[in-house]
Amino acid sequence: MKSSVKVLVACGSGVATSTVAQEKVKQIAADAGIPVQVFKGTITEVPTKQYDVDVVLTTANYKKPLDRPYMTVFPLISGINENACAKKLVDLLRTVQAE
Repeated sequence: MKSSVKVLVACGSGVATSTVAQEKVKQIAADAGIPVQVFKGTITEVPTKQYDVDVVLTTANYKKPLDRPYMTVFPLISGINENACAKKLVDLLRTVQAE
């Protein structure tokens, strides 16, 4: 079991929506009792930065294949289906933490 899950949160610029998503991911993980380390990046950095983390999250759809578990967290930004996204995120983080 991992002591903490390393998470990459990426958006187009690596500044705006990834910052909002980063804070929400930290809060959701804390509420679920899952220790995380969250890093930010841009969509173009995902192919290389994925190897520094356990999970990749983006605020936009990412279509290229990855070697790490991936999901979009756009609902955390838009508020549409936010609870379902949060539940899916917790499930993903728990699965990765248990590995």
